Amino acid sequence: MAASKRQYFEYIVIGCGGIGSGALYWLSKRSSSGLHHLGVPETYDPLTEDKVTSSSSICFVLGLEQFSLGHERGGSQDVSRIIRLTYDDDRYTRLIPDTFKAWRQIERESGLQVVWMTGGLRLARKGQTEDIMEKFAESMDRNNIKYDRLSNLQLMARYPQFTVGPDIVGLYQEQAGLVDAVVGNAVHIQLARGNGATVLENCPATRLTRANNGNVIVHTTKGVFECRKVVVTAGGWLNSVLGTIGVHVPVTVTQEQVTYYATPHMKEFTKEKFPIWIFHCPRYSIYALPIHGNTGSKIGVDVGGNVVTADSRTFEPDPAQERTCTELLQEICPEFLGPILQTKTCLYTMPPDRHFVVDTCAYKGWSDVIVCCGAGHAYKFASLLGKVLSELAVDGRTQYDISQFNITRDAIQDPTFKPTFFLGRGTGAKL
Repeated sequence: MAASKRQYFEYIVIGCGGIGSGALYWLSKRSSSGLHHLGVPETYDPLTEDKVTSSSSICFVLGLEQFSLGHERGGSQDVSRIIRLTYDDDRYTRLIPDTFKAWRQIERESGLQVVWMTGGLRLARKGQTEDIMEKFAESMDRNNIKYDRLSNLQLMARYPQFTVGPDIVGLYQEQAGLVDAVVGNAVHIQLARGNGATVLENCPATRLTRANNGNVIVHTTKGVFECRKVVVTAGGWLNSVLGTIGVHVPVTVTQEQVTYYATPHMKEFTKEKFPIWIFHCPRYSIYALPIHGNTGSKIGVDVGGNVVTADSRTFEPDPAQERTCTELLQEICPEFLGPILQTKTCLYTMPPDRHFVVDTCAYKGWSDVIVCCGAGHAYKFASLLGKVLSELAVDGRTQYDISQFNITRDAIQDPTFKPTFFLGRGTGAKL
C-alpha cells in the first residue's frame, strides 16, 4: 500500500481559542500579500521524504482545534471579558493601546462590534487594600493616563447602584469595558477562513517531529501535516504538545468560575449605565461586569478555584465562591443580586510568576516552534497577541516589546521559583 502523503502549510496554529484564533486571523492576512519572500515549499511523502507535489498546491495557514470550535472546555469562552487601559505593570500598559487597535481592525473588517466601552472602577477598603490600588494610580501617572479618585460619596453620585460606606474608595478610568469573547473568537476564525485559512476542529495534535528537510511535522488524529513554523496556543494542554520536543512550561491550571445573577433591576446594570469593576480584597480580587449576552449581571473571583488538570477538571460550580460574591454584593451593590441565573466554569493556565509567555523554543533547538501562554489574564490582548505571534512566525521578530515574556526567564526555568498567583501583592501580574 502506498504511503499517505502529508499536506504542506506555511504555518500551523495549534489551539484555536482566543489567542490562537487571533494568530490564525493575522497569519491569514499575510497570505494576500503573496509568498514572494519565501522559498519554494514542497509536500513530501512521510516515509521516504520524496517530493510529491509542487508549490502550486501550497496552502498558507492551518488551524488545529482539538475540540469543536467555540467549546467551553478551556479559557477563551463566555460572552464578556474585561478590557482596560490600567495595569500596574508597564509591560502590559505599553501594549494596551495597540490591543484596542487590533480589536478595532477586526470590527472594521467584520462589521460586528466586539468591544463595548463602559468605563472601569477599582475599589478598595481603606487601611486594608488601598495600597494595591495605589500601584495602579502610580502606573497611570507614569504613563500619563487620566483617572479620577472617588470617595464613597463621589462613587455613589456617579453610580447610584453602589451602597458603600466611607471606608470604600475608588479609582475611575474611562477607557475600560468588555470584549465579547464568543464573538471575537468566531470573527477571527471566519475572517481567517475568508482569507484562505483552513481550520480543522476535533483534531488534536499529538506530537511534533522534525522532517529530514528541516521543516516541522505535526502529527494529529486526522493526518500528518508539514510546515515552516508552528504556533502553539493550547492553553491547559500546552505541555502535551511541547513535551514532545523536550519543552516544558511549569504552568498551574485552575478551575475558575463566573456567576450570573438574574437581577430584577436589569435597567440599572446595562452597559450604558454600569461600569466594569474590580474590588481588591486581602487574599484575592473580585471582578464584575454589566449585562451582556444574556440577562444576568456577572461576577467572579480571580484565582479562587482549585488546582486541576485540563483533562481532570469538572464543570461543577464551587458554592463557596458563589457565597463570596454574594456577600460582597450584599454589602456594596445589593441590586446587582437576584437568583443565580448560571455559574460557568473555565480554566486559568498560569506560569509561576503569572506573566505571559510569548517566545520561540529556540533554547531547545526549535526556533520554528512559537509558544504563547496568556497566564489567565490575556483575553483582552487576544487579537494583539495573535498579531505578535504572526510577526514572530513570518518575520522572525515583532514590533512589540515582548522581551520580558521570554521562556528562558527564572520563573520558567528555575524549579525553586516560588509561584505568585495572587493578583494584588507580590511580583505577579495584576488583574
